[in-house]
Amino acid sequence: MALEEYRKKRDFKKTPEPEGKVVKKKAKELFFCVQKHLASQLHYDLRLEHDGVLLSWAVPKGPSLNPTDKRLAMHVEDHPIEYGTFEGVIPEGYGAGIVMLWDQGTWTPQVDDVDAALKKGDLKFTLDGYKLKGSWVLVRTGGRYPGGSSDRSWLLIKHKDDWAGDLDITTFAPKSVKSEGDFEDILAQDRPDVWESNRSGGRPAQGGEAGAMLAKIIARATEIKAGRATVSRSGTKATKTAKAPAKTTAAAKRRTKNR
Repeated sequence: MALEEYRKKRDFKKTPEPEGKVVKKKAKELFFCVQKHLASQLHYDLRLEHDGVLLSWAVPKGPSLNPTDKRLAMHVEDHPIEYGTFEGVIPEGYGAGIVMLWDQGTWTPQVDDVDAALKKGDLKFTLDGYKLKGSWVLVRTGGRYPGGSSDRSWLLIKHKDDWAGDLDITTFAPKSVKSEGDFEDILAQDRPDVWESNRSGGRPAQGGEAGAMLAKIIARATEIKAGRATVSRSGTKATKTAKAPAKTTAAAKRRTKNR
């Protein structure tokens, strides 16, 4: 079953991720997305719709528009189609952390047979997203790169075209294409009982660079939520205060007219 490994790794009573089903369709343009995922380490998940599921690769450094960059991409389990629009918090278990929908759009294979290309370890394709466009290739490395294995280790490479360049797209455009926010905004929008549980034992990253990043994000999210609560409590007063300048302006006009 296409999603068996995906479901095996998750407890859907605890995670807001979709359980999913295989959804096959006939279409020339297929869905793709890139999800920025702060888990035990920050990485980017490239997902390509194929045969009713999302083929998935974890890219530790994220996609690069520079054709000279060969970005390690670890092939992971297929994900359900509906996962492609998921953005939120995985409170505990496999992949615990914050998921951002960093890019989405359509992709077109540049090969006649995707399955044969995957088996060969050389998949060429075109992306048409908000941030990623043009021609790309995924090439299996045979485990020659650190942390790789003969089946799972691939490279994501941008082909030379009008969409290639030296711009660091992950730094230039770091925010969500769904909510237009960053990790702390996503965290602040979630129910408190979802994300606050991450502060006591269920945290996705407990040390190192990712752990320090998470601590700052939680602190910033707390500030955002506190600010929203303050605005909500003072909403009535703020409305009355907002009307005062109009009265003052009218009075000033009368005084001017009488002079």
